[in-house]
Amino acid sequence: MIVNDTPWWREATIYQVYPRSFLDTNGDGVGDLAGITEKLGYIASLGVDIVWISPFFTSPMKDFGYDVADYRDVDPLFGTLADFDRLIERAHALGLKIMIDQVWSHTAEFHPWFVESRASRDNPKADWYVWADPREDGNPPNNWLSVFGGSSWQWDSRRRQYYLHNFLASQPDMNFHNPQVQQVHLDNLRFWLERGVDGVRMDACNYHFHDTQLRSNPPATTRDTASVTDVNPYGMQAHIYDKTRPENVPYLVRVREVLNEYGAIAIGEVGADDALAVMAEYTADGDKLHLAYSFNLLTPEFSAHRIRTQVEQFEARVKGGWASWSVGNHDSIRVMTRWGGDQPTPALARVVLAMQMALKGTPCLYQGDELALTEADVPYELLQDPYGITFWPEFKGRDGCRTPMPWTNQAPNGGFTTGTPWLPLDPAHIAAAESLQDADAASPLNAARCLIKWRKAQPQLTRGDIVFFDAPEPILALRRDVAGMPAMLAIFNLGSEPVRFAWAEAKGATAVGGHGLAGDAVDGAVTLPGFGGWFGQLAV
Repeated sequence: MIVNDTPWWREATIYQVYPRSFLDTNGDGVGDLAGITEKLGYIASLGVDIVWISPFFTSPMKDFGYDVADYRDVDPLFGTLADFDRLIERAHALGLKIMIDQVWSHTAEFHPWFVESRASRDNPKADWYVWADPREDGNPPNNWLSVFGGSSWQWDSRRRQYYLHNFLASQPDMNFHNPQVQQVHLDNLRFWLERGVDGVRMDACNYHFHDTQLRSNPPATTRDTASVTDVNPYGMQAHIYDKTRPENVPYLVRVREVLNEYGAIAIGEVGADDALAVMAEYTADGDKLHLAYSFNLLTPEFSAHRIRTQVEQFEARVKGGWASWSVGNHDSIRVMTRWGGDQPTPALARVVLAMQMALKGTPCLYQGDELALTEADVPYELLQDPYGITFWPEFKGRDGCRTPMPWTNQAPNGGFTTGTPWLPLDPAHIAAAESLQDADAASPLNAARCLIKWRKAQPQLTRGDIVFFDAPEPILALRRDVAGMPAMLAIFNLGSEPVRFAWAEAKGATAVGGHGLAGDAVDGAVTLPGFGGWFGQLAV
């Protein structure tokens, strides 16, 4: 008898909901918590296990909720705490777990903590944020840059000092070297865990601490284009002093101790020069984050080499930790456009998801990817994202992946809202509406449901070790192993043209069906159509 002692979250699938764009129930053009609750049945039908909900806390919305003004309340735009409690109750009744964002590295400028901190240099919260005197010539204390462009230092005339902001100037960074700051976030974490939250996604989790000597960053030896656009000078620095500081590791241990009290989990977002090393460090030894994910598969490069390299490097560095491999989120061009170009075929969505399901780690899907939605083209006059407005037209920002979900082609705005949507719906998205795809057995939606549910029944894919095999582009070939069980082989054609590959490993393997992919193997020769795949089992 094989005993499964794998933690449940390693076998789970995560589905990200961006609340502003999921479903609006009150006609104001912005999605809300009641809309998520209404569609939890749909989410459950996908076969996923965890629903990650992007921020819904009180906020001036200058960065659409990632600028928090009250960590313990729901912004009226999204509803009330009572609405959130109903969401939790409904999710748990459906067997879904709820994960919420925690944005700790910075707050909104209107948060009462910052209002007090900036009032003087000697008030009780004066040291809750990162303040610094100017240099003799009046310039900022060092060369640190903001992810969103320009210096990460903003002059404040009240204190006559600069404050640090790694993102927008309206998002001042907290000083985690202050024990009170560390504790207040742990206390706020308990507040949500007490309400029944099952996990947290820690936004920008390697930004908590900074170098107290405020040393300038050196030039980057290799420019980071994985987590920032290549028109952004942020990638020109090696960010060794403004983030990913060693003090963060023991703090994550404290976070884990609180989570353990409630049986809850944490996944960390890592944007770093060497993200794989940080992911490994932050998930090592079972006493920090449960999972971590990076932007390393959220890049324009779509190749077997890229995917294999990222997974192998993580596995080589990790010490018992666990990755979450994501190919789409609210900060990245939609995967269908990023990897498929202007006219992607629906088959691409199927093989990309199958590849995700086959990698060692917990898959994370972004809302709409199950519908194979492409990047929406939002005109400049309708842009909402400050990041895109700053770098337009070379970089159009993140609005194109944040447009509302299309639920039906039988109602205005795809059934998302009865009002004016905060971002326009793409006509191509209306043609890919959920109601249309639900009724089509061959749709990307039903293919996604098939793959996600099929993976649950394959122990090799949910908890097995992983080994890759040499193969020419665009072929990705791998094996997943669980002791005492037949090894599972998986091979994918990441290109649009048919391929044939003589794979000695597949000789004698028995094909495994039920996943919906097209491919065939005869006597060790695997034949795959464009964007096809094949799974097989080897005898024990």
